[in-house]
Amino acid sequence: MTIPTPLRPLPLRARTPGNISAQIDEIGGRTVVLVRSDATIRRGALRPADGEDLEVAAREARESRLPLVMCLASSGADIGEGIAALHGWGRAAREIVAASGVVPIIAVATGPAVSGPALLLGLSDHVVMTEDAYAFVSGPAMVREFTGVPVTTSALGGPPAHLRSSGVASMVVPDVDAAMDTVADLLAHLPSHNDELPPRWSTEDPSDRSTPEAGELIPVSSTGSYDVRSVLASIVDDAELLELRAGWAPNLVTALATVDGRPVGIVANQPQALAGTLDIPASQKGARFVAFCDAFNLPLLTFVDTPGFYPGKDLEWRGMIRKGAQLAFAYARATVPRIAIVMRKSYGGAYIVMDSKYMGNDLMLAWPGAEIAVMGAKQASEILHRRESPERRADLESDYEERLLNPYAAAERGSVDAVIEPADTRREIAAALEVFETKRERIVGRRHDNHPL
Repeated sequence: MTIPTPLRPLPLRARTPGNISAQIDEIGGRTVVLVRSDATIRRGALRPADGEDLEVAAREARESRLPLVMCLASSGADIGEGIAALHGWGRAAREIVAASGVVPIIAVATGPAVSGPALLLGLSDHVVMTEDAYAFVSGPAMVREFTGVPVTTSALGGPPAHLRSSGVASMVVPDVDAAMDTVADLLAHLPSHNDELPPRWSTEDPSDRSTPEAGELIPVSSTGSYDVRSVLASIVDDAELLELRAGWAPNLVTALATVDGRPVGIVANQPQALAGTLDIPASQKGARFVAFCDAFNLPLLTFVDTPGFYPGKDLEWRGMIRKGAQLAFAYARATVPRIAIVMRKSYGGAYIVMDSKYMGNDLMLAWPGAEIAVMGAKQASEILHRRESPERRADLESDYEERLLNPYAAAERGSVDAVIEPADTRREIAAALEVFETKRERIVGRRHDNHPL
């Protein structure tokens, strides 16, 4: 067997002075454009030449169709260079945006990322933070001066804040070596650019393996809790899930995995958190992930078990309408193969936005115990028959469940393509992915859509 020769790093603009170095290199056997900043020189402050180096690296990644990996540790624009340093950062940001959706963009925060460099994290597809990194647009001193509230660097922009509260960090790891291993894991699921399919994995896990445990994990009660990740692990290859943004919006799971060796993106309601309802962070998390998978040709598997959108005055005032629409928007414009499976319940508007048949998915499956309706039987009975006696309401509630709260009623209307046993889920998904591998959609020519940001 011929062992491939490791790529010899090819420097870009090696003679320019500054804190940024860029080169074409390998990570986990994949060729990438790798950018590193040196925090030991003036705390990594970016001079005009550094911005130009970032700009050139991003352009090279886009034109050579190679993933862009940026290891950042910078205190921001070099104050001593004046506004020219800001110009360099702006030019870099423009090139990174031009590469967005063309090649994967992964940022690794290994130290401070302040002001402009912090926003570069926001422009990336995924961010890996080391435990000693921190990031913010305005630091503790500025926060204290403007608001009067003292706050530490860690509390304001440390890994816990970005893993749980802001959603900036996709993953947090102990050190730089672990970060590069994580980047390699990410790249293994992705194509180098948007004009190729993700690499096929080698697996000994049979595509037609029975998965009875997937159904056995679901509680008998429609309100019982369980960890949906255990269900997902029973279906994907070798029980391996690469979960992204696990700490943010935990009521929705987003993960990368493979089925029959084909990389896929998975979106799943998580009953362990907020009963699997959709709120603002979950809608944004799901929309961002769906758009990412669509950009890089990753088929989408959506596992549905949700009673609907989380109710509340505060959520409505904070923009639940706009933010909830982001998830619907992302699914509706996605052109990759899309398979949805209703495991237990799917009610109301959340039923539609979790990639229902009417959002344009390619295959809608349901398990025999699935409930698909506007709302649960109890809530429907309280609205439709509120003037009836409790005994009469109980009878009508049972009738509602029998007639409408089952997947066969949805199947009769064409809302569900097939009702399958949980044990057949992996086999059906693998077969569908093979059929849909050649799916192509004609994309309407326009400048861009008007995404509900």
